Amino acid sequence: MKTNQHATFGSRDGMNYAPKSAKPTPVCAPGEFTIAAMALDHGHIYGQCNGLIEAGATLKWVYDPDPAKVEAFLRVFPQAVAAASPEDIWNDPDVQLVTAAAVPSERGPLGITAMEHGKHYFTDKTPFTSLEQLEAARAAAARTRRKYMVYYSERLHVESAVYAGKLIEQGAIGRVVQVLGTGPHRHGKGRPAWFYRKENYGGILCDIGSHQIEQFLYFAGCSDASVAASKVGNYRNAEHPEFEDFGDATLIGDNGATCYFRVDWLTPDGLSTWGDGRTVILGTDGYIELRKYIDVARGGTGDHVFLVNHEGEFQFDVRGQIGFPFFGQLIRDCLDGTENAMTQEHAFKAAELCLIAQRDAVLVTK
Repeated sequence: MKTNQHATFGSRDGMNYAPKSAKPTPVCAPGEFTIAAMALDHGHIYGQCNGLIEAGATLKWVYDPDPAKVEAFLRVFPQAVAAASPEDIWNDPDVQLVTAAAVPSERGPLGITAMEHGKHYFTDKTPFTSLEQLEAARAAAARTRRKYMVYYSERLHVESAVYAGKLIEQGAIGRVVQVLGTGPHRHGKGRPAWFYRKENYGGILCDIGSHQIEQFLYFAGCSDASVAASKVGNYRNAEHPEFEDFGDATLIGDNGATCYFRVDWLTPDGLSTWGDGRTVILGTDGYIELRKYIDVARGGTGDHVFLVNHEGEFQFDVRGQIGFPFFGQLIRDCLDGTENAMTQEHAFKAAELCLIAQRDAVLVTK
């Protein structure tokens, strides 16, 4: 714990997020776990596929109705075959899991279709835009006995977050009391029309707030929580009246831990990456701070973990040191019928709470 580690951090494109592990560890033989990619509406699909491939998955198919998206995908993953229609994937008995990054409002129905065709489903966050979609997916997962997993990338595909989980498990800060999270994003240009329609993207707490709520449940060891307060606003984007560029929420876990998080689309152009995401985890015997993507004005690197406890002050630069165990665990869960990567209830509970926070949010701008 007292040894500082150093590694460099590459830049992250917020629209095509595909971190690469320095030490990929396949958990299955070639061809033992076959996947297909569909619905390439968000660039997170690249991270979803890359994480699974590094863990040993075989990517067989890709489908999207837009040929340009398929062409771009095949430049990155040339081993895939472009499917002529979704039926090529649904009817292929080799395909065990479908991973997708559809328009948020379409993710729930697509997942049910995948499960009803006997496939496990791995979707980008947010997994749903309504509580009705969530309940339908709960029922389908129970009925089909297939997994509905969610790419909560800000914990699962960030080495500093993975390392923080290990420190907490080791008791480095005692019992977790509170989690503070920030999820700023750069708005940028060239967003698709659905990005600004509330019906399609669900709202800022439903969307990027889902990362923060999932992290709280995980780091604090909560199986459930209540939303004490939530707010949303649109401060800089009046030309898009259904868009929310700010949101925050306070939650209380079933074990007494609390959470406050803030998410926004207000990252200034002067920042050298898409957002200065941070997490502070307070325990009874210390605290951990994560500077996930950048250490502002101090060299442009990310994946910094700061630990303060009764033993002293420590900094760990963990980029390239930890890897991303979730993907291998997910593959083995699908093959073995286990729940080591993430329980189904945890994935659904994080989604439920972000939907409740969104539904009950106070609008703070006119």
